[in-house]
Amino acid sequence: MTKPESKKSGVAAGKSVGEQVNNGSVDPACPDQSTAIKAKVMKQTSRENLHRRNTECEVYDDGTNTFFWRAHTVTVLFILTCALVYVTLLEETPQDTAYNTKRGIVASILVFLCFGVTQAKDGPFTRPHPAYWRFWLCVTVVYELFLIFILFQTVHDGRQFMKYIDPKLGVPLPERDYGGNCLIYDPGNTTDPFHNIWDKMDGFVPAHFLGWYIKTLMIRDWWMCMIISVMFEFLEYSLEHQLPNFSECWWDHWIMDVLVCNGLGIYCGMKTLAWLSMKPYQWQGLWNIPTYKGKIKRIAFQFTPYSWVKFEWKPASNLRRWLAVLGIIFMFLLAELNTFYLKFVLWMPPEHYLVLLRLVFFVNVGGVAMREIYDFMDDPKFHKKLGQQAWLVSAITVTEFLIVVKYDPHTIMLPIPSLIIQCWFLGILLILIWTVWRFFIRDITLRYKETRRRKQEAPADWDRPLGNGSTTAPSGRSKLNGSSETLRQRKS
Repeated sequence: MTKPESKKSGVAAGKSVGEQVNNGSVDPACPDQSTAIKAKVMKQTSRENLHRRNTECEVYDDGTNTFFWRAHTVTVLFILTCALVYVTLLEETPQDTAYNTKRGIVASILVFLCFGVTQAKDGPFTRPHPAYWRFWLCVTVVYELFLIFILFQTVHDGRQFMKYIDPKLGVPLPERDYGGNCLIYDPGNTTDPFHNIWDKMDGFVPAHFLGWYIKTLMIRDWWMCMIISVMFEFLEYSLEHQLPNFSECWWDHWIMDVLVCNGLGIYCGMKTLAWLSMKPYQWQGLWNIPTYKGKIKRIAFQFTPYSWVKFEWKPASNLRRWLAVLGIIFMFLLAELNTFYLKFVLWMPPEHYLVLLRLVFFVNVGGVAMREIYDFMDDPKFHKKLGQQAWLVSAITVTEFLIVVKYDPHTIMLPIPSLIIQCWFLGILLILIWTVWRFFIRDITLRYKETRRRKQEAPADWDRPLGNGSTTAPSGRSKLNGSSETLRQRKS
């Protein structure tokens, strides 16, 4: 008698699900259609749950900024066509081959940027405007193509090619002494005993602070930022025999860099992240706000995120995430090292504007790349491929390193001191041992203990008395459904 009731309840459940999706258009007599609708509803519910789990805030948007959010493809095409018509018909072409070559390359890049700003695929960021992030995506493509071009040149031609960008480049850099006297208090200098400290207070101190503040906004995790900060100081110790930039005093490494500049930048970045996670995201059209103060506040908030997603890296949760986090830290450190090695092999002074432009470039593309990497790690079923910006940033980091290897292999292959090799070998060995223990030996031990516990609990459940005092029979049917007397009572 229970079978017709279960069938009836199953049909009713399928009908209720169908009514929620198709407003009663489901035929109750069609179980396949009901099953498909159930699967569809469950899939949609799982996506909504995933979105709610990742999103730490509720977003309210009235959607009134329609003109501001348009791509304006026709307008951009019209302005671009007018500019090309002007150059073709109204402007006389100069008789300078080098100037025309430069201008033609710049015009080609500008046309590509106009195409990308209006037609490229949107990324995870939308504020202040999607076109802003499309622009940096196209700049990433142009920069990678430029690096590929430099990679395929000879060392002499590549360095002399930099003269086309800036005539001051293409000459060897002068030798500099970065270590020197490491005394914090120098009694020999009666005029200013603390001159070593004041000499370090240059423009790179606020650059260090601002850089780590932005990196914290990218990574959104305190312990990962501290590990990268400390690891880079160890890299400077390890590679100071190759580059003079890395030869610094001990207090410059650990007090000025790690504690003051990097530590303060990470602290301010974490406070900003806490504010962004608690900030209410209520977006209203600019013309719907009555007061001027509200309009100014709305314009300022346009440069904040549209919504907030908290990064939970959880590196020890499984082997895949652990290896991914190690890869992220490795690529971060490699990109940091490329900053120093590139300007060394291409003969660019540290204060040159191209070095600054490269840092500005990574500031704008690094956040998008980190968000795409996190989405790909956190839900590979929904994000089935690595994001476009993350792919390009990874390719750029590798290409920059290959340029360094090709242009100055002698510096890269300088023998590392044996003590440093032993320290790095010990560190890598400890990481490998912990990885094997955490994701292989520990898991096998836990599964063995769980299996043994279940085997020990099985006889106790087998001999446990029922309500009438009798014990469970050894048959599978009696174990699941109780004794034969209880089964007859259920049927009656």
